[in-house]
Amino acid sequence: MSYLEYTVKSVPTGFRKILHLNWPLTLLLASVSGVGFLMLYSVAGGSFSPWAEPQMKRFGLGLALMMFVAMVPIWLWRNLSGVGYGASMLLLVAVALVGDERKGSQRWLDLGFIDLQPSELMKITLVMFLAAYYDWLPAKKVSRPFWVLLPVVVILAPTALVLQQPDLGTSILLLIAGAGLMFLAGVHWAYFAVVIASGVGLITAVFQSRGTTWQLLNDYQYRRIDTFLDPAADPLGAGYHITQSKIALGSGGWTGRGFMQGTQSRLNFLPEKHTDFIFTTLAEEFGFVGAFSLLGLYALIIVFCVVTAILNKDRFSSLLTLGIALNFFLFFAVNMSMVMGLAPVVGVPLPLVSYGGSAMLVLLLAFGLVQSAHVHRPR
Repeated sequence: MSYLEYTVKSVPTGFRKILHLNWPLTLLLASVSGVGFLMLYSVAGGSFSPWAEPQMKRFGLGLALMMFVAMVPIWLWRNLSGVGYGASMLLLVAVALVGDERKGSQRWLDLGFIDLQPSELMKITLVMFLAAYYDWLPAKKVSRPFWVLLPVVVILAPTALVLQQPDLGTSILLLIAGAGLMFLAGVHWAYFAVVIASGVGLITAVFQSRGTTWQLLNDYQYRRIDTFLDPAADPLGAGYHITQSKIALGSGGWTGRGFMQGTQSRLNFLPEKHTDFIFTTLAEEFGFVGAFSLLGLYALIIVFCVVTAILNKDRFSSLLTLGIALNFFLFFAVNMSMVMGLAPVVGVPLPLVSYGGSAMLVLLLAFGLVQSAHVHRPR
């Protein structure tokens, strides 16, 4: 036994777990969050208030939460996955009954110390529950119709509640993340072919229903689709957001205008500059180099998660890690596509960069689960 092995084995279990954390992943998460603090400081005109300072405090709390979750054995989280999913469903029902309404949407619960958005929590507990389900289910039953129907119901139930808030972006993310985890678990591709064909039919029905008594989407959601297809049709109205976003992206060039020198954000042309459109502020101030660097950090986080999942011999841990990685990918891919005009504006924040308490805490809790799967993996 080498001196290093002896030293590690002689350390108490709690400290040994800390040594076994995936520290490169932790540093990457801190780096992305640091970019967020920098941009929130910039869009506030060189001030830590009102956005950067609260965000830094939330990150500190979230980091402590991630460490706590990482120290708990992964088998306990597997056993609690059903409780977590059920609690998230109850919170979504509570939002429908007594939730706060803001800007025409009823998505939040005022808990006094934080405004909780249960749909953010559902993104993680849904993945946990599906991972536990497929860990329990024998491989030979994975593609049998009855055992495929159960997770479909589990996915559609919260999606329907979130869609009523209304929150089209999060409901789409729940559907894609749930379907993605089913695919990773080994469900036969034929089911997904049927779903894709049904999706094409649904999209057709959405457009056909416009202006009828059975209209499937709200009027503002149709306006978002119109804006996505032709933002120049109403540049001062529905197309204003995406038009200003594209101006900011293009004006950044290769290296950007410089820190705190972005005219679109400084002169308040850019809407929601501290939340959904913060990526355009980054691109304007630091250009293509800055935007690509952030994308590189995101990609490295995904790579570390995928490698951890592949090396983990526990099925629940592997599926959970891949599901969280998929959720994280959808977050930044949809946001970046949205602000670049490649997808409709659906109100999805940029993970760890956009201002927001629920999203930050829930995301770090999710990576705490990834860390727990890594620390407690079979050796």
